[in-house]
Amino acid sequence: MDFWRERVLPRVTHFALGKEALVRWRRRAVAGARGRVLEIGIGSGLNLEVYGPEVESVVGIDPSPGMLRLAGPRVAAAPFPVELVRGTAERLPLADASIDTAVSTWTLCSIPDPVAALREARRVLRPGGRLLFVEHGLAPDPEVASWQRRLTRPWSLLTGGCHLDRPIDALLAEGGFDPEEIAREYARGPRFLSFFYTGRARPA
Repeated sequence: MDFWRERVLPRVTHFALGKEALVRWRRRAVAGARGRVLEIGIGSGLNLEVYGPEVESVVGIDPSPGMLRLAGPRVAAAPFPVELVRGTAERLPLADASIDTAVSTWTLCSIPDPVAALREARRVLRPGGRLLFVEHGLAPDPEVASWQRRLTRPWSLLTGGCHLDRPIDALLAEGGFDPEEIAREYARGPRFLSFFYTGRARPA
């Protein structure tokens, strides 16, 4: 299992999330990033290539050493300083009010305690800071949602903890965020996996 989690799964995840079809979703999600950015679940660093010129630096946290190794080339090529931190989003090693923008792209699905992670993101955001996100989660269609709930357990075992049925908007509220804008729509792909929530939120 350790070989799967640390050697195979990081490469599978990098391949799946690196598809060209997802690039526009990344660009849309991070378009407003500025200043010192916290990226929750930076993974293999795919967002580093799409940040705009207002980003001054990035702190990327991820629990997987395999994913952080894959991020190396993108960190080296980034036009701003990038600090990679191995750790969990539920306990950020950052001071209060030290971050201008928090970013989460297809990450809340896999964090063991997403509400705790959101509360930590809220803690480290400076006044006026924002959380930018694109996540997949619970669909509004009863039939799709039913399949999401049935498939989540086996899917989670194969994908390192990814949940198909998390209600992202409800998690944001419980984590202390008030969405300023949020779009809910299906992307291309299997419907159980492709209901996306995209937007920005401010600390409530």
